[in-house]
Amino acid sequence: MENAAAEITLATKLQFLPGVGLDRSKRFQKLGLRTVRDLLFLFPRDYELPAPPASVTKLREGVPASLVGTITDAEIVSRTPGRSVFGAIVENDTGAVRILFFNQPFRADQLTFDRQVMISGEPKLNGLRWEFVHPKVTFLDEADNDGSPPRPRILPIYPLTDGVKQADLRRLTRDLLPPIVATLTEVMPDRLRSLAAESLRVAGIKLAGALPPIDTALQQIHHPDDEQSLLGARSRFVFQELLVMQLALAMRRRKLTTDLQAPPLPSSGIVEARILKRFSFDLTGDQKVTIAEVAADMQRQFPMNRLLQGDVGSGKTVVAIYAMMLAVANEHQAVLMAPTEVLARQHYQTLRQTLADSRVRIGLLCGSLGASERRDVLQRTASGEIDLLVGTQALLSDSVNFAKLGLCVIDEQHKFGVGQRVALRSGGVDPHYLVMSATPIPRSVAMTLFGDVELSTLKEKPPGRGTVNTYLSHDGWRDRWWAFVSQQLDEGRQAFVVAPRVDAGETDSDDTEDIASVETIFAELSNGPLAKYKVGLLHGRMPNDEKQSIMQQFASGDLQVLVSTTVIEVGIDVPNATVMTILGAQRFGLAQLHQLRGRVSRGTHAGHVCVFTDGPQSPEENERLKVFEKTNDGFELAEADFRMRGPGDMLGRKQSGLPPMRIADLTEDVQVLAVAREIAQAMIDDDPELAAEDLTELHGQVMRRYGKRLELGDAS
Repeated sequence: MENAAAEITLATKLQFLPGVGLDRSKRFQKLGLRTVRDLLFLFPRDYELPAPPASVTKLREGVPASLVGTITDAEIVSRTPGRSVFGAIVENDTGAVRILFFNQPFRADQLTFDRQVMISGEPKLNGLRWEFVHPKVTFLDEADNDGSPPRPRILPIYPLTDGVKQADLRRLTRDLLPPIVATLTEVMPDRLRSLAAESLRVAGIKLAGALPPIDTALQQIHHPDDEQSLLGARSRFVFQELLVMQLALAMRRRKLTTDLQAPPLPSSGIVEARILKRFSFDLTGDQKVTIAEVAADMQRQFPMNRLLQGDVGSGKTVVAIYAMMLAVANEHQAVLMAPTEVLARQHYQTLRQTLADSRVRIGLLCGSLGASERRDVLQRTASGEIDLLVGTQALLSDSVNFAKLGLCVIDEQHKFGVGQRVALRSGGVDPHYLVMSATPIPRSVAMTLFGDVELSTLKEKPPGRGTVNTYLSHDGWRDRWWAFVSQQLDEGRQAFVVAPRVDAGETDSDDTEDIASVETIFAELSNGPLAKYKVGLLHGRMPNDEKQSIMQQFASGDLQVLVSTTVIEVGIDVPNATVMTILGAQRFGLAQLHQLRGRVSRGTHAGHVCVFTDGPQSPEENERLKVFEKTNDGFELAEADFRMRGPGDMLGRKQSGLPPMRIADLTEDVQVLAVAREIAQAMIDDDPELAAEDLTELHGQVMRRYGKRLELGDAS
């Protein structure tokens, strides 16, 4: 290996390494490993730490422990054809233990009388004596080069696949690192590593000295000398990965303010007073703060790029209406895009009611419009006769042209892909941009997924909103629950029933259980416990005009119960609906469950949500449902959901437009992320192009990893 190592570079394919070959290299390819670079930057997913040395008197059965001592007796205690047992006694001043190895007769040559060893494993009590079966053994009487006895090593644990063992990866990384690390290029100069380490210490991460240089860090991330060295190496790579991302996002933020021009849409005391007169209620403190932020953004000559997140029922639509009216007051058009026609039509009706006696002209563009209606809306939008246009993805058509577009509002941003959001803002002029989300976003996600937008948050709910009670229920309680629903209906309230599927025949590929069918449930309830009430059916496969008719009947009170799929998840506003039953609840994510619950917190009456699961698991056995029952705070739920699901599920490629993290864990490394964001912004403020000589390599890494994605960075 040593002779061949001189010719090995980061670009060397694994098949050419000694001991690998073509056949074995194909197994490594299953892990995405094709070159030496891939292998050395496959960071361990965990580590096996040696247990601290213990005394014999403090050993506990099944609890991993290490013991330092001297071998005082050793022999093969049993030797039969195909089977042998080697035993030895390890003793120190706290007592003695027996160690046993089965079918390893070579141990007799290693574990000889009077040798100093450390053994690690799980002790078991056999009679009156502790035993370790197949412990790890470290020989303490073999001195290192510095004359000190060797210490037990921290062992890396890598992701594996069929045919690739931990021993393979440990051996390869140990052999390859010495000749390779000397050839590595440092992307973070000394001054940056020192600044980062100091900032991380202030943030509570206990580092010793500066972050290590690349050669030391790569050695220590794979084969650390001790826990402090491991912490330093991991912190260096986590910080570097997050810094590169935050530099890209900071460059994108700056690009938006220097390369793009937007119409300044200033507010004034008179304009604001006229807009606020349209609302028949007092704004919350959060709404006032957010409106001030939006107004400040919209008066600038570069585009507002703001994400408005708020819990269900926090009044985001009020802020959106203010922004749209501010655009109209400055003789510009505004557009609002919603993910479904049901929600788009609801926004359309809300705007018409709010602006009923004004001169503001409002249009609707969605898929169900007839050809002549669509043509009329397009013509009036292009000529400037329509001031506010509401629609669905139909707004993304090339045939949609605005006379003087000043503002784009996107409702429920997570329902759209990156490309769709960017397409809406393309055109001759760059409009201001406001995206709204009723799904609160964990702090770490906001700094990555939306790292180049300004963030506003609504937590207060308008006064007078009823509380919502959530119950986890058993199948045996269904009759009692339907009796309670009937009681609420008799008192004049309305109810939702939510099922996760449309057809009774639909099943998950890995699940043979019957799946709740909205059509079957509709029939059962209409002919069973809710037979005396007016029950409607709603699902996404119905024609748009039929869906709109059903929703209108429910909103007006002509229907008392609506049996639906999750088409009612977002934005449906029926204040008199205070009861919700969710069936097959284990099939929903926390955010979706919370969105559904938000449909019964729109009015002044108390809301009631009861969840049932299908299959053998009870609701109390589902960790997600237990969290859902305990809190109504969408921000707490978002953090809990992120911890349980992890970044892999929440940062999908479609939504993030960002490559996956190699080592950073957004559920654990929030402090490092915050430090990286702060340092990145300061660096771009000081040196927008990272033109300093010692930042050349860092700039190159930023552009290689994120350059092609920068155009998709805003609001995505």
